[in-house]
Amino acid sequence: MDYSLAALKVVCSELKLAREVPSQTQTSFTLGGLLFQRAWLQGVLVSASDNQTHPLLLDDGTGLIHLSLTADFRHRLWKPGMYVMVVGGYLARAGELPMIKIHKIVDLSSSPDREAMWYLEVIEAYKLFYQPLVEEFM
Repeated sequence: MDYSLAALKVVCSELKLAREVPSQTQTSFTLGGLLFQRAWLQGVLVSASDNQTHPLLLDDGTGLIHLSLTADFRHRLWKPGMYVMVVGGYLARAGELPMIKIHKIVDLSSSPDREAMWYLEVIEAYKLFYQPLVEEFM
């Protein structure tokens, strides 16, 4: 994983537009000219398993994505209905929902206005950081 590449603040519907970039070392993706390997999302867990070995399913209001928990995060009980922030490696999978291999997951369920603030953060990141790069790319 190339940690010099930022984790893009995105919504699931945007990830559908990401394209894999051929590489001999690590899988990377491009979204409107932005190179990334990790994504940063927030949403509601709509499914979870008791044994935590199966992927969780996150709904961010624009789409669904599987979340793969590493051993570091399996000690916590993740329940449907929790509102979480996740950062992790993005994996596009043919014929299946995309997946995030979790590097960080935080339960934000107790934070008021969390969902509205998230959409504003994504818009702000696009306007401040991504849009200038996309315009330069074009």
